[in-house]
Amino acid sequence: RNLLDRDTFSKSDPICVLYTQAIGNKEWREFGRTEVIDNTLNPDFVRKFIMDYFFEERENLRFDFYDVDSKSPNLSKHDFLGQMFCTLGEIVGSQGSRLEKSIVGIPGKKCGTVIVTAEELGCCRDSVLMQFCANKLDKKDFFGKSDPFLVFHRSNEDGSFTICHKTEVVKNTLNPVWQAFKISVRALCNGDYDRTIKVEVYDWDRDGSHDFIGEFTTSYRELSRGQSQFNVYDVINPKKKGKKKKYINSGTVTLLSFLIETEVSFLDYIKGGTQINFTVAIDFTASNGNPSQPTSLHYMNPYQLNAYGMALRAVGEIIQDYDSDKMFPALGFGARLPPDGRVSHEFALNGNPQNPYCHGIDGVMEAYYRSLKSVQLYGPTNFAPVINHVARYAASVKDGSQYFVLLIITDGVISDMAQTKESIVNASKLPMSIIIVGVGPAEFDAMEELDGDVVRISSRGRFAERDIVQFVPFRDYIDRSGNHVLSMARLAKDVLAEIPEQFLSYMRVRGIKPSPAPPPYTPPIHVLQTQI
Repeated sequence: RNLLDRDTFSKSDPICVLYTQAIGNKEWREFGRTEVIDNTLNPDFVRKFIMDYFFEERENLRFDFYDVDSKSPNLSKHDFLGQMFCTLGEIVGSQGSRLEKSIVGIPGKKCGTVIVTAEELGCCRDSVLMQFCANKLDKKDFFGKSDPFLVFHRSNEDGSFTICHKTEVVKNTLNPVWQAFKISVRALCNGDYDRTIKVEVYDWDRDGSHDFIGEFTTSYRELSRGQSQFNVYDVINPKKKGKKKKYINSGTVTLLSFLIETEVSFLDYIKGGTQINFTVAIDFTASNGNPSQPTSLHYMNPYQLNAYGMALRAVGEIIQDYDSDKMFPALGFGARLPPDGRVSHEFALNGNPQNPYCHGIDGVMEAYYRSLKSVQLYGPTNFAPVINHVARYAASVKDGSQYFVLLIITDGVISDMAQTKESIVNASKLPMSIIIVGVGPAEFDAMEELDGDVVRISSRGRFAERDIVQFVPFRDYIDRSGNHVLSMARLAKDVLAEIPEQFLSYMRVRGIKPSPAPPPYTPPIHVLQTQI
């Protein structure tokens, strides 16, 4: 909207060029170009860009605008109209996945605005629930009847087949009815409705040498017709067919039901306006070492971030795209506070217990450095108070409009294990997830236990309703070559990768559907004024 006019006799002929940025060397690479729209300062570009989206990665984007003056593909031959920078998360995390931002880059000029919308491609999100039965299959066992099961394969581009599903075995029958099963359309046919699906019928044998009864082929499109005469298949054994003139089939397989279910995705909720609230809790216990010493994990090095700062930035910069007000509560635990030296396990880093919110990740960093100068590192290391702090907020909004992520950064040895487990089990019923980053050289065995990936966490005989804790040791991500950008991108990726699934598991268990997205943007219609 309102692009600069660079043509003398007519309006500009704009094109938009999209660049993406490599994580390591920060180099911008051209991703694609829109079409050129002639003679307008308010172009609605049609060409779309299809990109991979990962919640846990930060994808920097740059949109450059040019006024095209000739047929040359070389951009330096055209007039630059300005540019806009954002992240893919910013677009997706905006209300209705629609971001409007000013175009910048030409000093002293207003360059207009750009409106970017994102939509998730839907073809990959369906799953199907199918049920099959068979009739008069060949008898393969000497003593009883057969023990049949089905094996499904999808075909690949090169004509080979990949196994994608096996049914259970139905014992001792030539007329089995298999249980209904659910499979994603992507796994079944790679989203291509006409691609061949091969189904083999076997007779199960205990020793693993299952006997081949026969096979048939179909496709998603055929199956989607549901139960009908089209979905009764002859099971053919090519060897028998070659030998016997009168061979008809080795039985038939019939489709009993076919139901399509569209899986709702994390982005459906974000698009519908669900906000992700990010809270940080930092370990101020004495085991971190004196902040004025270079050996301390809290050392304030004027030239580079310490481990706490790095972990905070890595995770925070990605999550902040999904939080519209960018106000983050920042807490500390395990310190003695001024003026009276009382020990606190839940204090506001900005010194204001009524309003612990800091503006943006920069605000959190500032409050963290200020606290280091004013509080005394002490102990013990108690997690339960900060977990309960966030849980109190999460308990008040269970309608799916908000989800809470608590990042705890700690040097390790936890003092209130029993209380923390109790807090986590209680929190697993709430819309929240906990990320723990362990810094320093300590043994983090207790943290692995909280993570619950191997054994679901329990307290006093009650198990957590879902897995909500993700733990990583910071030291696994330190880049020996000193390239912190890449190592922090890897850290963020690993701790955030589980959040969308944890988020969805809460919504599913509670039966919360995404809110409808706000109506899509329609360009204003230019009314022509006529003089009468």
